Amino acid sequence: MNVYRLYCHDAEQLHDFITQHHLTQYEHIFVQIAAHKTGQSELGKIIELLRRCLPQAQLLGMTCGDPFHPGGRFNICFTVFEKVSVHSVLLPYKEFANELELAAYISDALITEETNLLLLFTDQESNFHSLIRHIPLVNDQTVIIAGRMKEGGRLFSHEGIVADGIVAISFNGSSLRVQLSHPFLWEPVGATFRVTKCSGNKLYELDGKKAARLLEHYLGKEFIERLPFSGAEFPFVVEKNGHKQCLSVAKANKDGSIEINGRVDPGEMVKISFVPLPSLFWHMSDKLTKLAKKPAEAIFFYQSMAMEGYVSLALQQITATLEQISPTFTPFSFAELVTKDRYAPMHPATFSMVALSEKNRHRAGSGASVSLPIPKSLQGVMTLAHLLSATSREMERLHVCGQISQSLFEHNTDIVYSTDLHGNLTNVNPAFEKVLGYKREEVLHTNALKYIHPNDVRRVSMHFYRALRGKIQYYNLEIPTKSGKPLLFQIKNVPIVVDGKKVGIYGIGRDITEQKKAEEKISYLAYYDPDTHLPNRTKFMEIITEQLEKAKRKNRKLAVVFIDLDRFKRINDSIGHYAGDEILKQVVQRILHVLPIEAHLGRFHGDKFCLLLTGQIHSEKVFETATRIAKEMTKPIVYDGKEFFITASIGISFYPSDGVDAHSLLKNADIAVSRAKRSGGNRVQFYSAKMNDETLHRLEMERYLRKALEKRELFLCYQPIVDITTGKIVGNEALIRWRHPKLGLVRPDEFISLAEETGLIHEIGRWVLETACKQTKKWQALGNQQLSIFVNVSAAQFQHESFINDVKRALAQSQLSPDCLHLELTENSMLRNLHHSIQVMKELQRIGVGIAIDDFGSGYASFSYLKNLPANILKIDRSFIKQIHTNSSDIAIVKAMITMGHGLGMKIVAEGVETDEHLQLLKMLRCHYVQGYALYRPATAEELSAHITVGKP
Repeated sequence: MNVYRLYCHDAEQLHDFITQHHLTQYEHIFVQIAAHKTGQSELGKIIELLRRCLPQAQLLGMTCGDPFHPGGRFNICFTVFEKVSVHSVLLPYKEFANELELAAYISDALITEETNLLLLFTDQESNFHSLIRHIPLVNDQTVIIAGRMKEGGRLFSHEGIVADGIVAISFNGSSLRVQLSHPFLWEPVGATFRVTKCSGNKLYELDGKKAARLLEHYLGKEFIERLPFSGAEFPFVVEKNGHKQCLSVAKANKDGSIEINGRVDPGEMVKISFVPLPSLFWHMSDKLTKLAKKPAEAIFFYQSMAMEGYVSLALQQITATLEQISPTFTPFSFAELVTKDRYAPMHPATFSMVALSEKNRHRAGSGASVSLPIPKSLQGVMTLAHLLSATSREMERLHVCGQISQSLFEHNTDIVYSTDLHGNLTNVNPAFEKVLGYKREEVLHTNALKYIHPNDVRRVSMHFYRALRGKIQYYNLEIPTKSGKPLLFQIKNVPIVVDGKKVGIYGIGRDITEQKKAEEKISYLAYYDPDTHLPNRTKFMEIITEQLEKAKRKNRKLAVVFIDLDRFKRINDSIGHYAGDEILKQVVQRILHVLPIEAHLGRFHGDKFCLLLTGQIHSEKVFETATRIAKEMTKPIVYDGKEFFITASIGISFYPSDGVDAHSLLKNADIAVSRAKRSGGNRVQFYSAKMNDETLHRLEMERYLRKALEKRELFLCYQPIVDITTGKIVGNEALIRWRHPKLGLVRPDEFISLAEETGLIHEIGRWVLETACKQTKKWQALGNQQLSIFVNVSAAQFQHESFINDVKRALAQSQLSPDCLHLELTENSMLRNLHHSIQVMKELQRIGVGIAIDDFGSGYASFSYLKNLPANILKIDRSFIKQIHTNSSDIAIVKAMITMGHGLGMKIVAEGVETDEHLQLLKMLRCHYVQGYALYRPATAEELSAHITVGKP
């Protein structure tokens, strides 16, 4: 990035400067022009010259009221970017129906995912804030700066002079780094005023007085005469939704009203504010030190009118110091300045300092702090600012202290009262009247004991006299309201001490009636599910334990039945958890409808329920009950006018044959449920010892698998992918294998699902990525420079937050080019969380990694999603290739897939090519690549190396 600056009088000097510095050779130029006392004709010549000599440049210019340099009427700054592109538009407001339509046009015309800076400057006030609010921040680095011209100024771009419109300029490129400083420096001072009458941006009354007269009283007649300039120097500050906003006074009207730059509502509190110079110097000194350590290549400094008054000398010092760090453009001043970024959605600013750099050209910083000296001419103003701030804080503290006691009494939601030494009420707060129903006049000077139950008089009197002796008292007391309704209060009594003497009692009573009910409710919730009102796990364990004791005494059987709804998560994901809970309530009612007497149903968690069957128990009866439940589940459930279909997996264990304690029975019923789910769900499964053996086997497999990487038992085989036209090997699919010393060669379908369930898939997936990339890089070194590697990615691995970093790490370690890596994703893994999947795929695409949709057509056949997925390869599932030579339907389907892939610009790989006939048919159908036993079987890297070097079978 380079910056060229010029002060000139006319277009001829500008032309000479452009020629002298060879500016026509640059592709990306942003030109800013501040023009002083310039007619429209002269502006037209400057604009036309730039349009003719630098057609690639984007221009932002405005006329300024004050001269800025003896060297010329035009202050011009050329910022030349290396890679960052700059685009601009000039848009008249009359061409758009509203600000929403204008914002949409700006977003479509200028903003991309790499837009890091957007400048918006307008000559009109209308719709200014609404427009900025509707323009999106496309990434975390995006910064928007918007300015409204001062009255009488002119705004222009390379398209001409603006008349009731807006100039928008976007800066796009991942290399652009933007540092923004837009501090809210306004500090309230003096009294706080309540808005008592207003309409739109007109403020008629503050504290019931004419707004203009009130301002004249506090700020002087000169303040009114100097509007709107003085209104920008000393604006109102109002707090809205937890954020402070600055509202400058634009105009005073003859009727005593004032017009402000914004809106307020009746009842809101406003304060006059100013920019304290100590805060400004402290902020900028800190900012300059940071910039010195990591300097920018150019700085744009845009200011509001507020910086032109008493702050102007400080601003000159600040901008002079900025010049020591980077070339700084400062002459633009606006009636109003607003910024927007990820930290502040809408932020009025005294100034906006934008430090720019391109990441490929960092200038080394000194690391030392930059000195920002305070001019002697400002020392008095600095002292005055300190005094104003300190005085305002002290007044605020005294004001708050004076109101705390009254506020605690008047606004306390608890009942508050005071008595004399005899217990007669001397004062009560509004909450006392509201809660107990008595008017203040009714109870004053009557004894407090009159309003409690006679049985409590002795106890309350005891606490009263203990409080008078200086000991704070706490106790609960039931007090009837005037209507007779009893309320429970937590009472606190403290002595009232005046000049060292106790003169009475101060009492606070908190209504804990609802709290008591809540405690009872909490006790209920500790044992019962709030949605279904069934016993929860804790309560159900008590029920099982109690029934087991009875069964042992009477030598009876029990049956524990687990009911686990199949794939209920899909319902929650599609219609939300609230709707899911409503459907679960219907499910519970169906289960209860078919249960026999002496059955106990509980909800363990989520969509899992437990049923305990007692009484006369035998397997046929239990199976019949379980079957009725399963049958009830299959009936459609209607919610919000839609039908939902649910099935359940049911597991059963018996006491005493399958366990003699609650833990064993529940564990074995859970094992049975897991077996039912693995068998496809929607079935009833009894527990058996065989199931236990299978569970133990899975645990053993998990233990072996956790050590497989460490012991180097995992290895990769590779199956080549061949160009169907040339016969050349263009890539390989990496296939994981596990050879265990005890189990032998374990099939991937036996351990991959286990790896996903246990979370080991992330570690294994990282190893596969790194190993496959390194091996491919070795093969490329043997001569096949374009060789690619295809790596399968499981759904769990793809959805993990570290997946992108894993891919980047594998590429960095292997030095493999990203375009030589293709990740194979199944439809199921992509559609599990479509929005997240698309974001991850776009990030992979940005890196340069290819995306292949694996086993296409075997899952959801989601053709409608294809056009939205950033994938570049389709792998047709082998099930369609197997019968392609005998089945006309398969030929039609494969042809449709290939045609669709061509239409979407995707490459097609056919899997499972096992015969020469398959090969010829696919060649006829214009398939790009093939893979299968007819060409190569999976082989280790050593076995395959000779073929890779040759490149053909």
